[in-house]
Amino acid sequence: QVQLVESGGGLVQPGGSLKLSCAVSGRTLDNVAFTWFREAPGKEREAVACISGSVSGTPWYLLPVLGRFTISRDNAENMVYLQMNSLKPEDTAVYYCAADVTAGPKSYCGNRHGTHDMDYWGKGTPVTVSS
Repeated sequence: QVQLVESGGGLVQPGGSLKLSCAVSGRTLDNVAFTWFREAPGKEREAVACISGSVSGTPWYLLPVLGRFTISRDNAENMVYLQMNSLKPEDTAVYYCAADVTAGPKSYCGNRHGTHDMDYWGKGTPVTVSS
């Protein structure tokens, strides 16, 4: 059974930074693509960043977070991260880590990051950006 557990959320002032972590258990990260989603109150869940399952780990970012967020993975530690800088109030949301185990090593996650593409989900970690 694959389990994802997010951590690192919290309250931060505008312009601040947070690093979210996603601990994966139950399988290795090889060939698995990961996506960070967020869901703000009253809004639909949206993908903000993904990292492909290939060795190169090609990423994709939602345009509003491009240049501010960085997704990364550590296969040896079974961890996935989302570094969030220059945070804005509109980044406030619950952030979820999700795994796509069927994508394979040749698939680019930028073409495959819908909620229906994901096989496993964490329970989320809340991020609040406010002064």
